[in-house]
Amino acid sequence: MRAGIVTLALASAVLSGCVTGSPPAPAFHAMLNQPYRLDAGDRIRVTVFEQDNLSGTYAVDKSGYIVLPLVGAVPARGKTSTEIQATITAALRNGYLRSPDVSVQVEQYRPFFIMGEVVSGGQYSYVPGMTAQNAIAIAGGFSSRADKRTVDITRQVNGQVITGRVLITDPIYPGDTISVKERLF
Repeated sequence: MRAGIVTLALASAVLSGCVTGSPPAPAFHAMLNQPYRLDAGDRIRVTVFEQDNLSGTYAVDKSGYIVLPLVGAVPARGKTSTEIQATITAALRNGYLRSPDVSVQVEQYRPFFIMGEVVSGGQYSYVPGMTAQNAIAIAGGFSSRADKRTVDITRQVNGQVITGRVLITDPIYPGDTISVKERLF
């Protein structure tokens, strides 16, 4: 009798630890509804009306800056395209152009990463509106041992790295790292 209780308690502890993952913090999903903030790896298209030599595509470098003609280095990390637009406009107005008309759009988002129980883990291009399931499909699909219901997503939220277990139908974000876990049975 006693051996049966110990076995049952041990099995319960093992299964309860494996079935549940840590749910994401509220900020984890809240950032999906916020304006997109730039970071290293993003490419933006800057258009200065009637100034072809100032218009172009610029990459946000590892230190979080874009480098523009005349203006030089402009901090971009953590800023929205609207904020960058205002910064560039102000810089061009400061001795270069009388009333610059600037437009900024994200041309290419930073990549996402996927690893674990997928056919081909690695770095892939992000497309707006992607879910974890789309990311898995891009990585060649699940391996034969994959947990096909949930994934762990690690993302940077307000300067902190947060990991949460979510359904595969959850949206992903540029720069996310998706980890597909192995199923137990």
